[in-house]
Amino acid sequence: MFIFALSSLLIAIRAMSLFAAVSAAPVNETDRFDGMSPEARSILARATPAAPHFVLYSDMWVSGQTRPPTSSQLAGVNTFILSFLLTVGAWDQAQAWQSLAASQRSSIKAEYAAAGIKLMVSAFGATDAPTSVGLDPVATANTMAAWVKQYGLDGIDVDYEDFNAINAGDGKAEAWLTSFTKQLRVQLPQGTYILTHAPVAPWFSPNKFGGGAYLTVNKNVGSLIDWYNVQFYNQGTSEYTTCNNLLSTSSSTWPKSSVFEIASSGIPLSKIVIGKPAAAGDANNGFMSTSTLAGCLSQAKNQGWNGGVMVWQYPHATSSWFKTVRASSWPF
Repeated sequence: MFIFALSSLLIAIRAMSLFAAVSAAPVNETDRFDGMSPEARSILARATPAAPHFVLYSDMWVSGQTRPPTSSQLAGVNTFILSFLLTVGAWDQAQAWQSLAASQRSSIKAEYAAAGIKLMVSAFGATDAPTSVGLDPVATANTMAAWVKQYGLDGIDVDYEDFNAINAGDGKAEAWLTSFTKQLRVQLPQGTYILTHAPVAPWFSPNKFGGGAYLTVNKNVGSLIDWYNVQFYNQGTSEYTTCNNLLSTSSSTWPKSSVFEIASSGIPLSKIVIGKPAAAGDANNGFMSTSTLAGCLSQAKNQGWNGGVMVWQYPHATSSWFKTVRASSWPF
């Protein structure tokens, strides 16, 4: 995914300062909280939702914005992800969330919980290369998990894009991700916090990467990952742009990386969330019109898939985007 480039000097300064610190909803979700202690309510509000997942990322600055969008603006969404929590600290919408008063964050979280919307943060993005720069995965996980808990979020999404580390084929990237994921789960227990990953689709291609890429990660720690927000974009001008090469038969460049081919490699269909850009300008390539994507989702659902859909990014996608895309599969 995209993030504005940061100067190396600024990153270094912030690294020294900041890292030293720390399914659709029920008709009335608030009924679930009656008679519960505040702690029990908090845990239940964070509990991992069942598929399908309807995921919207937010990274762009929106003129006049003082808080995340209201729940009414997110109708049709059940997971809203703030980007990014970097290795130097919170940035963009994650930093905006951090900057709110505690009372504001609490009020927004209560509003989202009542609407069945989970609020998460995404780690790394295109700016960070944690394996290549030699960061310790356990220490990094501890710091990021502490941030999630301090700022009251439902979980964390791992948008690892250290392409050089994966392409090296020496297994170091996969080992790093394995240790990082395990330690996140030590700090953010399963069933209490949500943990997702957002790999690019080619990282599920068998025999393309010396370390196995996400097939190895899934083998090692897939049971700890709630679902995958798979990026079916930025991989070539004709990649994942038709229902056939998105769902059934990917290209020879990235073999067996379509939805059902990924499932044939052992990834549960319910964990494969189809990720797409909201607008052509939100990615280099891989864009699909909402009507075409809606047809693909319907086709996939009829074949037993129920993972859901992810989109990059708000405000180019809001409730109206999800209404169109879900119209033939999970209308609302």
